[in-house]
Amino acid sequence: MFELIKTENRARRGRFTTAHGTVETPFFMNVATAGAIKGGLSARDLKENGCQVMLSNTYHLHLRPGDGTVRALGGLHGMTGWDGPILTDSGGFQVFSLSKLRRIEERGVHFASHIDGARIFMGPEESMQIQANLGSDIAMAFDECIENPSTADYVAKSAARTVRWLERCVAEHERLRANPDALNSGQMLFGINQGGIYDAIRIENMQQIAGLGLPGYAIGGLAVGESSEEMYHVIDVVEPHMPTDRPRYLMGVGTPVNILEAVSRGIDMFDCVMPSRNARHGHLFTSEGIINMNNRKYALDTGPIDANCGCETCRNFSRAYLRHLLKAGEMLAFRLMVMHNLHFYNKLMADIRQSLDEDRFEQFKTQTCDMYGRRI
Repeated sequence: MFELIKTENRARRGRFTTAHGTVETPFFMNVATAGAIKGGLSARDLKENGCQVMLSNTYHLHLRPGDGTVRALGGLHGMTGWDGPILTDSGGFQVFSLSKLRRIEERGVHFASHIDGARIFMGPEESMQIQANLGSDIAMAFDECIENPSTADYVAKSAARTVRWLERCVAEHERLRANPDALNSGQMLFGINQGGIYDAIRIENMQQIAGLGLPGYAIGGLAVGESSEEMYHVIDVVEPHMPTDRPRYLMGVGTPVNILEAVSRGIDMFDCVMPSRNARHGHLFTSEGIINMNNRKYALDTGPIDANCGCETCRNFSRAYLRHLLKAGEMLAFRLMVMHNLHFYNKLMADIRQSLDEDRFEQFKTQTCDMYGRRI
């Protein structure tokens, strides 16, 4: 399923095969929380902007329209029209993000719906069942995403429970895949490393879950309050204990600089809402740095967002027009700017892969890191 083609220091160039196609790594997954990118983008738009894998949210789709409804519509592939690989998260992040609306026990997590307050229970088995109904190609294990900082005692107990939950996920996932009416019998289960910012807990947890021989592994519980330096340190600590013949996923990360730094540390897969969320507020990534389209200086600027970008927005619309749409609250502003940011991220990943193919990734990283993090 995963072929490691070559390495440059710790950076990896690979190829990952799923039930709905082969993916070139490293890659970035565009986040379609409820089956669509916020900002008015469809599956077709993702294809045109270089996306290889779409990511959707188990918890939100369980609430609306319901995973049974999604299954009846042919799963996420049938419902959305996306014919490429799909990853679904497990609902574990909502254990963190909805902390005021949930209660954790060994069996699983009790939620109060953020929509109407209805009581919801989700444990490892329920998460696997929902993701089976969604028909994704990669299902993530149900875990607890821990707030940083948390006490070492709590983190150790939570990480141990996450391992127990993973073992239950494996058993239920195997049962569901063996079912003759499985929507996607080729669905794979990835385990998630947890342990906060504590080296020993992270290492022990990674060694435990690596022993299960899963198709892929993620580093979770980062980009939730710790500094970038702490995040890079955790990757450095965990990476030597991750299987080299399986894809490695850094969940919820991040900025272009975060991605470059993580690729240099051996990470293959990324996702983040940042490109779409920032775009909806007028913050756009360019080859020269980050610009804010709310700034008055763009009111008469007839140039594109980025003269070096080939996206539909940059080919056809000026900064002045986009700023006007943004200030007027027009939905077209969100669509056009989200398309640009997603194109930028997918082009960045293509450039990273090309630099690895040509044995010049470190040079590429040195040339672009400071620039991509600069605010203009």
